[in-house]
Amino acid sequence: MALFKTRKPRAFNHPYIYIDERKEKLKEIEERAKRELGMLPPKEFNPQDFRGTFVKATKHLRRQKESGRKPLKVGVVIMVIAALLFLWRYLLTGEIRF
Repeated sequence: MALFKTRKPRAFNHPYIYIDERKEKLKEIEERAKRELGMLPPKEFNPQDFRGTFVKATKHLRRQKESGRKPLKVGVVIMVIAALLFLWRYLLTGEIRF
C-alpha cells in the first residue's frame, strides 16, 4: 500500500565544476613527499593547518558538521525544563511559590 509509505525526496548533490578536490589532494600529497625528500624547504608552522583534523577523524562529528545542524545549548535546555517543571507545579497546586 503506497498510502502508508511515503517516498523520500532525492538527496541534493552539487558537483563542483571549477574545483577538483581530487587534484588538490594529489597536489598536497606530492608537495608533502617533495618536502620529505628535501626537494622543497620545510613548511613553516601554521596553527590553522590543524583546524578540523579531529572532526575529520570522527565519523559522527563529520556527519554532524555536514548536516549543518547546530547542537542545542545546555543552558537553553535546562531553562526550558525548569520552566516546564514550574508550569507543571502551578497546574497541580494552583499557586505560584518558589
